[in-house]
Amino acid sequence: MTRERLPKDVVLLGWVSFFNDVSSEMIYPLLPLFTVVVLETSATSLGWVEGVAQATVALLTAWVGLRSDRFRRRAPYVQLGYGLPLVGKAVLALAVAWPMVMLGRVIDRVGKGIRSAPRDALIADVTPAADRGRAFGLHRAMDSAGAVVGILLSAFLLWWFTGTPAKGQTESEQTASSFRMIFAIAAGLGLIALVFTFKLRDRPHDEKVTTAAPDHKLSRQYWVVLALLLVFSLANSSDAFLLLRAVDLGLAPWEVVLLYAVMSVVYMLGSYPAGTLSDRFGRWPMIAIGWAIYAVVYGLLACTGAFAIWPLLALYGIQLAITDGVGKALLVDHAPKDRRGFALGIFYMATSATTLASSVIAGVLWDRIDSDAPFWFGGGVAAFALVLLLVMRP
Repeated sequence: MTRERLPKDVVLLGWVSFFNDVSSEMIYPLLPLFTVVVLETSATSLGWVEGVAQATVALLTAWVGLRSDRFRRRAPYVQLGYGLPLVGKAVLALAVAWPMVMLGRVIDRVGKGIRSAPRDALIADVTPAADRGRAFGLHRAMDSAGAVVGILLSAFLLWWFTGTPAKGQTESEQTASSFRMIFAIAAGLGLIALVFTFKLRDRPHDEKVTTAAPDHKLSRQYWVVLALLLVFSLANSSDAFLLLRAVDLGLAPWEVVLLYAVMSVVYMLGSYPAGTLSDRFGRWPMIAIGWAIYAVVYGLLACTGAFAIWPLLALYGIQLAITDGVGKALLVDHAPKDRRGFALGIFYMATSATTLASSVIAGVLWDRIDSDAPFWFGGGVAAFALVLLLVMRP
Protein backbone atom coordinates (compact mmCIF):
# COMPACT_ATOMS: atom_id res chain seq x y z
CA MET A 1 0.00 0.00 0.00
CA THR A 2 1.34 3.41 -1.01
CA ARG A 3 1.48 5.85 1.87
CA GLU A 4 0.97 9.60 1.49
CA ARG A 5 3.93 11.92 1.70
CA LEU A 6 4.58 13.48 5.05
CA PRO A 7 3.72 17.21 5.34
CA LYS A 8 6.34 19.62 4.05
CA ASP A 9 6.83 21.21 7.49
CA VAL A 10 7.89 17.81 8.87
CA VAL A 11 10.51 17.51 6.14
CA LEU A 12 11.62 21.12 6.62
CA LEU A 13 12.05 20.57 10.37
CA GLY A 14 14.04 17.48 9.50
CA TRP A 15 16.47 19.61 7.49
CA VAL A 16 16.66 22.16 10.32
CA SER A 17 17.63 19.38 12.72
CA PHE A 18 20.04 17.93 10.17
CA PHE A 19 22.09 21.11 9.90
CA ASN A 20 21.83 21.85 13.61
CA ASP A 21 23.20 18.42 14.42
CA VAL A 22 26.04 18.79 11.93
CA SER A 23 27.03 21.77 14.05
CA SER A 24 26.30 20.25 17.47
CA GLU A 25 27.83 16.84 16.89
CA MET A 26 31.10 18.35 15.70
CA ILE A 27 31.45 19.42 19.33
CA TYR A 28 29.69 16.81 21.45
CA PRO A 29 32.11 13.84 21.10
CA LEU A 30 35.05 16.18 21.79
CA LEU A 31 33.48 17.84 24.82
CA PRO A 32 34.35 15.18 27.44
CA LEU A 33 37.93 15.03 26.11
CA PHE A 34 38.18 18.82 26.11
CA THR A 35 36.78 19.10 29.65
CA VAL A 36 38.62 16.24 31.34
CA VAL A 37 41.86 16.04 29.31
CA VAL A 38 42.55 19.57 28.02
CA LEU A 39 41.10 21.55 30.94
CA GLU A 40 42.16 18.83 33.43
CA THR A 41 38.91 18.62 35.38
CA SER A 42 37.30 15.60 37.07
CA ALA A 43 34.55 13.27 35.86
CA THR A 44 32.36 14.75 38.61
CA SER A 45 32.77 18.21 37.04
CA LEU A 46 31.83 16.73 33.67
CA GLY A 47 28.73 15.27 35.29
CA TRP A 48 27.80 18.69 36.67
CA VAL A 49 28.38 20.34 33.27
CA GLU A 50 26.08 17.90 31.50
CA GLY A 51 23.59 17.74 34.36
CA VAL A 52 23.21 21.49 34.78
CA ALA A 53 22.89 21.84 31.01
CA GLN A 54 19.99 19.39 31.07
CA ALA A 55 18.45 21.08 34.12
CA THR A 56 18.37 24.33 32.14
CA VAL A 57 16.12 22.58 29.63
CA ALA A 58 13.90 21.51 32.53
CA LEU A 59 13.33 25.11 33.62
CA LEU A 60 12.05 26.22 30.23
CA THR A 61 10.26 23.52 28.31
CA ALA A 62 6.94 23.28 30.13
CA TRP A 63 6.45 27.06 30.20
CA VAL A 64 7.40 27.46 26.53
CA GLY A 65 5.19 24.54 25.53
CA LEU A 66 2.24 26.05 27.40
CA ARG A 67 2.77 29.44 25.77
CA SER A 68 2.95 27.90 22.30
CA ASP A 69 -0.33 26.05 23.03
CA ARG A 70 -2.12 29.12 24.29
CA PHE A 71 -1.15 31.43 21.44
CA ARG A 72 -0.79 28.75 18.74
CA ARG A 73 2.61 30.10 17.81
CA ARG A 74 5.31 27.49 17.32
CA ALA A 75 7.66 29.01 14.72
CA PRO A 76 9.06 31.98 16.75
CA TYR A 77 10.12 29.66 19.58
CA VAL A 78 11.75 27.31 17.08
CA GLN A 79 13.66 30.20 15.51
CA LEU A 80 14.95 31.54 18.83
CA GLY A 81 15.76 28.01 19.98
CA TYR A 82 18.02 27.37 17.02
CA GLY A 83 19.68 30.81 17.24
CA LEU A 84 20.97 30.67 20.83
CA PRO A 85 23.25 27.63 20.29
CA LEU A 86 25.42 29.77 18.00
CA VAL A 87 26.30 31.88 21.05
CA GLY A 88 26.87 28.82 23.23
CA LYS A 89 29.32 27.28 20.77
CA ALA A 90 31.24 30.54 20.58
CA VAL A 91 31.63 30.50 24.39
CA LEU A 92 32.94 26.91 24.22
CA ALA A 93 35.55 27.96 21.68
CA LEU A 94 36.84 30.56 24.16
CA ALA A 95 36.62 28.38 27.31
CA VAL A 96 39.70 28.22 29.55
CA ALA A 97 38.08 26.52 32.58
CA TRP A 98 35.20 24.12 33.13
CA PRO A 99 32.74 26.81 34.39
CA MET A 100 33.01 28.42 30.94
CA VAL A 101 32.24 25.04 29.38
CA MET A 102 29.18 24.89 31.63
CA LEU A 103 28.13 28.40 30.54
CA GLY A 104 28.44 27.49 26.86
CA ARG A 105 26.46 24.28 27.36
CA VAL A 106 23.79 26.13 29.37
CA ILE A 107 23.29 28.71 26.59
CA ASP A 108 23.10 25.90 24.06
CA ARG A 109 20.55 24.03 26.21
CA VAL A 110 18.47 27.19 26.73
CA GLY A 111 17.99 27.07 22.98
CA LYS A 112 16.98 23.42 23.17
CA GLY A 113 14.58 24.19 26.02
CA ILE A 114 12.90 26.89 23.97
CA ARG A 115 12.59 24.97 20.71
CA SER A 116 11.96 21.32 21.61
CA ALA A 117 8.33 21.26 22.74
CA PRO A 118 7.01 23.73 20.10
CA ARG A 119 8.95 21.91 17.36
CA ASP A 120 7.59 18.49 18.29
CA ALA A 121 4.10 19.92 18.78
CA LEU A 122 4.30 21.44 15.29
CA ILE A 123 5.19 18.01 13.89
CA ALA A 124 2.17 16.53 15.69
CA ASP A 125 -0.09 19.40 14.54
CA VAL A 126 0.56 18.83 10.85
CA THR A 127 0.69 15.00 10.84
CA PRO A 128 -2.27 12.55 10.85
CA ALA A 129 -2.34 10.25 13.87
CA ALA A 130 -1.79 7.14 11.74
CA ASP A 131 1.55 8.53 10.51
CA ARG A 132 2.75 10.07 13.77
CA GLY A 133 5.42 7.45 14.48
CA ARG A 134 6.67 7.74 10.91
CA ALA A 135 6.87 11.54 11.16
CA PHE A 136 8.83 11.49 14.42
CA GLY A 137 10.96 8.67 13.03
CA LEU A 138 11.84 10.71 9.94
CA HIS A 139 12.73 13.69 12.11
CA ARG A 140 15.02 11.57 14.31
CA ALA A 141 16.56 9.95 11.22
CA MET A 142 17.45 13.32 9.67
CA ASP A 143 18.64 14.60 13.04
CA SER A 144 20.98 11.62 13.42
CA ALA A 145 22.08 11.89 9.78
CA GLY A 146 23.30 15.38 10.62
CA ALA A 147 25.03 13.91 13.64
CA VAL A 148 26.90 11.44 11.43
CA VAL A 149 28.05 14.18 9.07
CA GLY A 150 29.09 16.38 12.00
CA ILE A 151 31.00 13.59 13.70
CA LEU A 152 32.87 12.58 10.55
CA LEU A 153 33.67 16.23 9.82
CA SER A 154 34.90 16.59 13.40
CA ALA A 155 37.08 13.47 13.04
CA PHE A 156 38.58 14.78 9.79
CA LEU A 157 39.28 18.23 11.25
CA LEU A 158 40.76 16.69 14.40
CA TRP A 159 43.07 14.55 12.28
CA TRP A 160 43.92 17.56 10.09
CA PHE A 161 44.60 20.00 12.93
CA THR A 162 46.47 17.62 15.25
CA GLY A 163 49.27 16.81 12.86
CA THR A 164 52.78 17.98 13.61
CA PRO A 165 52.59 20.72 16.29
CA ALA A 166 53.42 24.22 15.10
CA LYS A 167 56.80 25.61 16.02
CA GLY A 168 56.89 26.54 19.69
CA GLN A 169 53.76 24.52 20.52
CA THR A 170 53.63 21.40 22.66
CA GLU A 171 51.40 18.51 21.64
CA SER A 172 48.85 19.36 24.35
CA GLU A 173 48.71 23.00 23.22
CA GLN A 174 48.15 21.84 19.64
CA THR A 175 45.28 19.60 20.78
CA ALA A 176 43.66 22.43 22.75
CA SER A 177 43.88 24.88 19.84
CA SER A 178 42.50 22.22 17.46
CA PHE A 179 39.46 21.69 19.67
CA ARG A 180 38.80 25.43 19.82
CA MET A 181 39.02 25.79 16.04
CA ILE A 182 36.54 22.95 15.55
CA PHE A 183 34.15 24.58 18.04
CA ALA A 184 34.37 27.86 16.13
CA ILE A 185 33.72 26.19 12.76
CA ALA A 186 30.73 24.38 14.27
CA ALA A 187 29.26 27.69 15.43
CA GLY A 188 29.46 29.02 11.90
CA LEU A 189 27.76 25.96 10.39
CA GLY A 190 24.89 26.23 12.90
CA LEU A 191 23.81 29.39 11.09
CA ILE A 192 22.44 27.26 8.22
CA ALA A 193 19.91 25.59 10.54
CA LEU A 194 18.76 29.00 11.80
CA VAL A 195 18.19 30.26 8.24
CA PHE A 196 15.96 27.26 7.45
CA THR A 197 13.71 27.98 10.45
CA PHE A 198 12.53 31.22 8.81
CA LYS A 199 10.76 29.13 6.16
CA LEU A 200 8.42 27.66 8.82
CA ARG A 201 4.86 28.91 9.05
CA ASP A 202 2.39 28.38 11.89
CA ARG A 203 -0.85 26.65 10.98
CA PRO A 204 -4.00 28.80 10.67
CA HIS A 205 -5.92 28.79 13.94
CA ASP A 206 -9.13 29.97 15.53
CA GLU A 207 -8.58 33.41 17.03
CA LYS A 208 -10.82 32.46 19.96
CA VAL A 209 -8.30 29.86 21.05
CA THR A 210 -5.58 32.47 21.47
CA THR A 211 -7.46 34.48 24.07
CA ALA A 212 -7.84 31.74 26.66
CA ALA A 213 -5.89 28.85 28.04
CA PRO A 214 -6.73 25.39 26.66
CA ASP A 215 -9.60 23.66 28.47
CA HIS A 216 -8.53 20.02 28.24
CA LYS A 217 -6.58 18.42 31.04
CA LEU A 218 -3.86 15.84 30.57
CA SER A 219 -5.26 12.36 31.06
CA ARG A 220 -4.32 9.77 33.66
CA GLN A 221 -2.89 7.62 30.84
CA TYR A 222 -0.54 10.46 29.89
CA TRP A 223 0.81 10.65 33.45
CA VAL A 224 1.31 6.88 33.59
CA VAL A 225 3.26 7.00 30.32
CA LEU A 226 5.33 9.92 31.61
CA ALA A 227 6.07 8.16 34.91
CA LEU A 228 7.39 5.08 33.11
CA LEU A 229 9.56 7.17 30.79
CA LEU A 230 10.96 9.04 33.81
CA VAL A 231 12.01 5.86 35.59
CA PHE A 232 13.96 4.84 32.52
CA SER A 233 15.49 8.29 32.13
CA LEU A 234 16.99 7.97 35.61
CA ALA A 235 19.17 5.22 34.12
CA ASN A 236 19.99 7.32 31.08
CA SER A 237 22.95 9.50 32.08
CA SER A 238 24.69 11.71 29.53
CA ASP A 239 26.20 9.90 26.55
CA ALA A 240 29.41 11.74 27.41
CA PHE A 241 30.10 8.91 29.87
CA LEU A 242 29.98 6.39 27.03
CA LEU A 243 32.70 8.36 25.27
CA LEU A 244 34.68 8.74 28.48
CA ARG A 245 34.42 4.97 28.91
CA ALA A 246 35.98 4.54 25.47
CA VAL A 247 38.89 6.78 26.52
CA ASP A 248 39.21 4.79 29.75
CA LEU A 249 39.52 1.59 27.71
CA GLY A 250 42.41 3.07 25.70
CA LEU A 251 40.84 4.43 22.51
CA ALA A 252 42.55 7.45 20.91
CA PRO A 253 40.56 10.68 20.46
CA TRP A 254 39.98 10.07 16.75
CA GLU A 255 38.81 6.51 17.52
CA VAL A 256 36.35 7.88 20.08
CA VAL A 257 34.91 10.22 17.43
CA LEU A 258 34.58 7.37 14.91
CA LEU A 259 32.99 5.17 17.57
CA TYR A 260 30.38 7.86 18.14
CA ALA A 261 29.89 8.01 14.37
CA VAL A 262 29.16 4.28 14.24
CA MET A 263 26.53 4.67 16.96
CA SER A 264 24.96 7.61 15.12
CA VAL A 265 24.86 5.79 11.76
CA VAL A 266 22.93 2.93 13.36
CA TYR A 267 20.63 5.45 15.05
CA MET A 268 20.04 7.21 11.72
CA LEU A 269 19.27 4.02 9.78
CA GLY A 270 16.93 2.64 12.45
CA SER A 271 14.82 5.67 13.39
CA TYR A 272 12.45 5.83 10.43
CA PRO A 273 11.74 2.05 10.30
CA ALA A 274 11.23 2.01 14.09
CA GLY A 275 8.68 4.82 13.88
CA THR A 276 6.85 3.10 11.04
CA LEU A 277 6.77 -0.21 12.94
CA SER A 278 5.35 1.57 16.00
CA ASP A 279 2.48 2.89 13.83
CA ARG A 280 1.73 -0.66 12.73
CA PHE A 281 2.43 -2.84 15.77
CA GLY A 282 2.13 -0.39 18.68
CA ARG A 283 4.45 1.87 20.68
CA TRP A 284 4.83 -0.19 23.86
CA PRO A 285 6.40 -3.30 22.30
CA MET A 286 9.02 -1.09 20.64
CA ILE A 287 9.74 0.75 23.90
CA ALA A 288 10.10 -2.55 25.79
CA ILE A 289 12.60 -3.89 23.24
CA GLY A 290 14.62 -0.67 23.43
CA TRP A 291 14.81 -0.68 27.22
CA ALA A 292 15.87 -4.32 27.26
CA ILE A 293 18.69 -3.53 24.82
CA TYR A 294 19.79 -0.59 26.99
CA ALA A 295 20.00 -2.74 30.12
CA VAL A 296 22.06 -5.38 28.31
CA VAL A 297 24.44 -2.83 26.73
CA TYR A 298 25.12 -1.02 30.01
CA GLY A 299 25.61 -4.28 31.89
CA LEU A 300 28.15 -5.47 29.32
CA LEU A 301 29.95 -2.10 29.23
CA ALA A 302 30.61 -2.53 32.95
CA CYS A 303 32.50 -5.78 32.50
CA THR A 304 34.03 -5.94 28.99
CA GLY A 305 37.15 -4.51 27.38
CA ALA A 306 37.94 -2.27 24.42
CA PHE A 307 37.29 -5.02 21.86
CA ALA A 308 33.58 -5.11 22.76
CA ILE A 309 32.80 -1.41 22.88
CA TRP A 310 32.35 -1.09 19.10
CA PRO A 311 29.48 -3.62 18.74
CA LEU A 312 27.99 -2.50 22.07
CA LEU A 313 27.70 1.13 21.00
CA ALA A 314 26.26 0.02 17.66
CA LEU A 315 23.64 -1.88 19.66
CA TYR A 316 23.13 1.25 21.77
CA GLY A 317 22.37 3.12 18.53
CA ILE A 318 19.59 0.60 17.82
CA GLN A 319 18.15 1.34 21.26
CA LEU A 320 18.13 5.07 20.53
CA ALA A 321 16.40 4.50 17.18
CA ILE A 322 13.71 2.37 18.80
CA THR A 323 12.91 4.55 21.82
CA ASP A 324 13.51 8.21 21.01
CA GLY A 325 10.97 9.17 18.37
CA VAL A 326 8.56 6.42 19.44
CA GLY A 327 8.52 7.78 23.01
CA LYS A 328 7.48 11.23 21.79
CA ALA A 329 4.78 9.76 19.55
CA LEU A 330 3.51 7.78 22.54
CA LEU A 331 3.16 10.91 24.64
CA VAL A 332 1.36 12.79 21.88
CA ASP A 333 -1.03 9.83 21.49
CA HIS A 334 -2.20 10.45 25.08
CA ALA A 335 -2.35 14.27 24.97
CA PRO A 336 -5.28 16.42 23.74
CA LYS A 337 -4.57 18.47 20.63
CA ASP A 338 -4.64 21.82 22.41
CA ARG A 339 -2.18 20.64 25.08
CA ARG A 340 0.50 19.00 22.94
CA GLY A 341 3.09 21.70 23.51
CA PHE A 342 2.53 21.61 27.26
CA ALA A 343 2.53 17.79 27.35
CA LEU A 344 5.83 17.61 25.50
CA GLY A 345 7.21 20.46 27.59
CA ILE A 346 6.42 18.58 30.81
CA PHE A 347 8.18 15.55 29.33
CA TYR A 348 11.33 17.51 28.45
CA MET A 349 11.28 19.29 31.80
CA ALA A 350 10.95 16.10 33.84
CA THR A 351 13.44 14.04 31.85
CA SER A 352 15.98 16.87 32.00
CA ALA A 353 15.69 16.85 35.79
CA THR A 354 16.22 13.09 35.95
CA THR A 355 19.13 13.35 33.50
CA LEU A 356 20.72 15.91 35.83
CA ALA A 357 20.40 13.42 38.69
CA SER A 358 21.64 10.46 36.67
CA SER A 359 24.61 12.38 35.22
CA VAL A 360 25.74 13.64 38.62
CA ILE A 361 25.31 10.14 40.09
CA ALA A 362 27.34 8.67 37.21
CA GLY A 363 30.14 11.19 37.74
CA VAL A 364 30.28 10.57 41.48
CA LEU A 365 30.24 6.77 41.00
CA TRP A 366 33.05 7.08 38.45
CA ASP A 367 35.26 9.16 40.76
CA ARG A 368 34.40 7.58 44.12
CA ILE A 369 34.12 3.89 43.18
CA ASP A 370 35.40 3.04 39.69
CA SER A 371 34.61 3.48 35.99
CA ASP A 372 32.41 0.35 35.95
CA ALA A 373 29.98 1.59 38.60
CA PRO A 374 27.97 4.08 36.47
CA PHE A 375 27.17 1.34 33.98
CA TRP A 376 26.05 -1.17 36.61
CA PHE A 377 23.77 1.54 37.99
CA GLY A 378 22.34 2.49 34.59
CA GLY A 379 21.77 -1.10 33.53
CA GLY A 380 20.06 -1.96 36.80
CA VAL A 381 17.67 0.99 36.70
CA ALA A 382 16.82 0.27 33.06
CA ALA A 383 15.97 -3.33 33.95
CA PHE A 384 13.74 -2.07 36.78
CA ALA A 385 11.99 0.31 34.34
CA LEU A 386 11.35 -2.61 31.97
CA VAL A 387 9.72 -4.62 34.78
CA LEU A 388 7.50 -1.63 35.67
CA LEU A 389 6.53 -1.26 32.00
CA LEU A 390 5.37 -4.87 31.82
CA VAL A 391 3.28 -4.41 34.97
CA MET A 392 1.91 -0.86 34.66
CA ARG A 393 1.61 0.09 31.00
CA PRO A 394 -1.80 1.55 29.98
